[in-house]
Amino acid sequence: MSHDALRTLLPYAGWSEEYARTATFTGGADPVLPTSFRLGETSAATLAAVGLAAAELWTLRTGREQTVTVDARQSTASLRSSKYLRVDGEPGKPEHNEVMGFFPAKHGRWSYLHCNFPHHRAAAMRVLGTPEKRDAVLKAVAQWDAFELEEAIFAAGGAGGMVRSMQEWAQHPQGAAIASLPLMEIFKIGDSAPEKLPHGDRPLSGIRVLDMTRVIAGPTCARTIAEHGADVLKITAPHLPSLGYQEFETGLGKLSAHLDLRVAKDFETMQGLIRETDIFVQGYRPGTLAARGLSPEALAQLRPGIVCVSLSAFSHIGPWASRRGFDTAVQAVSGIALRQGALFPGAEPGPQFYPASAVDYLTGYLMAFGAMVALARRTREGGSWMVRISLAQVGRWLINRGEIPDAALKGIPKEFTAEELERWSMASDSPAAKLQHFKPVVQMSETMPRWTRPAAPLGYHKAVWPAR
Repeated sequence: MSHDALRTLLPYAGWSEEYARTATFTGGADPVLPTSFRLGETSAATLAAVGLAAAELWTLRTGREQTVTVDARQSTASLRSSKYLRVDGEPGKPEHNEVMGFFPAKHGRWSYLHCNFPHHRAAAMRVLGTPEKRDAVLKAVAQWDAFELEEAIFAAGGAGGMVRSMQEWAQHPQGAAIASLPLMEIFKIGDSAPEKLPHGDRPLSGIRVLDMTRVIAGPTCARTIAEHGADVLKITAPHLPSLGYQEFETGLGKLSAHLDLRVAKDFETMQGLIRETDIFVQGYRPGTLAARGLSPEALAQLRPGIVCVSLSAFSHIGPWASRRGFDTAVQAVSGIALRQGALFPGAEPGPQFYPASAVDYLTGYLMAFGAMVALARRTREGGSWMVRISLAQVGRWLINRGEIPDAALKGIPKEFTAEELERWSMASDSPAAKLQHFKPVVQMSETMPRWTRPAAPLGYHKAVWPAR
């Protein structure tokens, strides 16, 4: 089934079925974890596409081909790799804030509140008029119509949503807008001469990636590109909130620097970095960076030949195009959480998240795949390129892969074996801590993916490119 999922990705790269057959899948079939959604085949297919894209760049460099192998169990485990992070021997991932999650609302409906970031939590509490206590939030949400609460929280600058069925989402204006889009788009946004890949002994050696993303999906994209030899520089600012443990998990292979784009000097530094950038990855809502003069078109003028990778929550079209969103919010509004809760009830009744951050990590892998495909096109034909995708588009792709029959959903282990987790893990020394974390999943016959830099705390490095 992983080959079937991979076939849906071939058109985005212009690859033949014959080329796709150079990917080998091991590790069995779905279900891998307790969910009806095909996390095993989609994760394996997506990572195989990443490997094939890296192999194509290697062929452009050397004329040599190589094979790609992906284990479906390991790729599924990578969809929740932050769960297995250890920082100085301790679990890196804290529990969700107590006021984050599903709450019953009026008329038998459910509301989801996203409250892990302080400003989103504060927005929800302002709307509800309650302190940050779960019992108080339960009572307050119960007095709200779920749709009205959804609108009020978005208007207040928060995130979350009314829990919907798949059918309701398909009929919603935003669900319909997303259904009109492909899984992802790769298109030219400017003209420039073809560029040879820099010298090096890895598929992306010498390629410079500017990572302007946060949380999981975008940072996973840049981390995945780093696995194949690129120099990745993550840019964030001290005033932006973050969940520190995630930076150790998604920061592997990267440099990390602080710039505040509200400050003229820092903005000039950013422009200087962009002039020497090959791939620019951003995860802000549509139009946010354009308002600061950093639209894809402006970037292509500043650096002809740039590859712009753009991530949003709910796509660039439709009434929700400017809304904040996360993997969990996509699960809530698109019917995934309602279906998961029906098949695998939790300790309390109601919707449930599936047992991995699948939309986040799948999106990150697809972004990396798209970036490498666009880079290969720049090498062959020149031009500046745009890769555009959203969490909601990936959620739709996952749903459209179909569900595992109910009869096959009995007795599925909730966890991987200790031997598997040990085999898939490695240790590294961060400047701040000793880490235990997952290895790269993709196996390649000539250029095995690896990280050459440890994960560093945000802002640890200077905002300069390393020498090629």
